[in-house]
Amino acid sequence: MDLDQARFFMVEQQIRPWDVLDPKILDLLLETPRHLFVEDDNKVLAYSDIELPIGEGQSMMFPRVEGRLLQAVDIDSSEKVLEIGTGSGYLTALIAKQAKSVDTVELHPSIQDTAKSRLKEFDNIKFHTGDAMQNWNDGQEYDVIILTGSVTEVPQAYKEKLTLGGRLYVVAGSAPAMTAQVITRISPEEWEVETLFETELTALTSEKQPNTEEARFVF
Repeated sequence: MDLDQARFFMVEQQIRPWDVLDPKILDLLLETPRHLFVEDDNKVLAYSDIELPIGEGQSMMFPRVEGRLLQAVDIDSSEKVLEIGTGSGYLTALIAKQAKSVDTVELHPSIQDTAKSRLKEFDNIKFHTGDAMQNWNDGQEYDVIILTGSVTEVPQAYKEKLTLGGRLYVVAGSAPAMTAQVITRISPEEWEVETLFETELTALTSEKQPNTEEARFVF
């Protein structure tokens, strides 16, 4: 299989038709080999419109969702990003290519170790291991925060970790009525909500929850 051609078809046939039209995002997806972030026996499926397993019962996001997400948060090269759920490291790489710095948190050490090995070329990523379902209490604010799994209700703690003008990407609700949202902080006590699309995404995993198909990260 010609993986470069498969990546081109992914962008043109899956991502662009999903209203991802920002040239910056399309170019980013074209220049980032997704097959380097999957297991060897799944490389031929790296550009397919499916969720690929990454271990510990976890999966990657659909490519079209990753593209739509990145377009919505519109990361600038001066911005600091918090990613909850490192996963395969693919989305982390896409973020790091745009942002000034990325703090990425993963619950499963084995998954993060694999992601680290794939992201050695980046010097603007800090890796953290821990439970960040409701909050990552590091005392910092971020310009962009991305939750890579769903939550029933948007955690207030993450809204309050945004800088003024900062954006939080989250999928909130209960299946099958979930919505992808971007929440922008417009004042110290006000946030503006933009609903992007309806979707269904499995929940963020917590150390306090059983690791089941109903409660896990999806990346």
